[in-house]
Amino acid sequence: MALATRTDRKPSLTRTFWGSTIGKKTVMAVSGLVMLGYLVAHMFGNLKIFFGAGEFNAYGHWLRTMGEPVMHYGWALWLVRVVLLAAVVAHGVAAYQLSRRDIRARPARYLHKRPRASYATRTMRWGGIILALFIVWHVLDLTTGTVHTGGFQEGHPYQNVVDTFSTWYGNVIYIVAMLAVGLHIRHGFWSAAQTLGAGNAARDRILKGAANGLALLLTAGFLSVPVAVMTGMVN
Repeated sequence: MALATRTDRKPSLTRTFWGSTIGKKTVMAVSGLVMLGYLVAHMFGNLKIFFGAGEFNAYGHWLRTMGEPVMHYGWALWLVRVVLLAAVVAHGVAAYQLSRRDIRARPARYLHKRPRASYATRTMRWGGIILALFIVWHVLDLTTGTVHTGGFQEGHPYQNVVDTFSTWYGNVIYIVAMLAVGLHIRHGFWSAAQTLGAGNAARDRILKGAANGLALLLTAGFLSVPVAVMTGMVN
């Protein structure tokens, strides 16, 4: 009996799922929720800066020791980083491929002018690019210290944060990125809920309110740190 050729084989469930539009949207929704969970935890961690250098630096040290003694020093933090990186890559690739698929599906010309989308919807793609560039800058600034000004101090995150937000460009980059985060969450949380089947006529109003509330909370929480440095509340 002849062996089945490669073209005769049925595609795997994983490939079929990833190749479908709903599969890519689901990957975007799940990876987006993973990143949202990280942002919430990260924001609350950032707010520890208001309790002084000692507590903020202790928090930075705890991030490297969490999981001990079961896990080695820094392993849990690297696990979080790997999961987060996987979520970012999956989210970006799915978004790009969906965008290309949407462009190919459009007719050359529309007979009627399409209704304008919301500001958040129209800026999702640019917002994603802004955030990707910001992540690279943020890591090089406060994790590796490569582009940090004022002399990067390993193990002293409080002083490193103050140094960053003591420069006009550090504030501009961060504020623009956090505004993009807010818009991204406002639209993305709603889209994820619809993709995962959480939305319906009864819950739509609640989900929209939750999306707006999360976006406002995270934007205000993140922006409070550079504002505090600029006003001298944190120094």
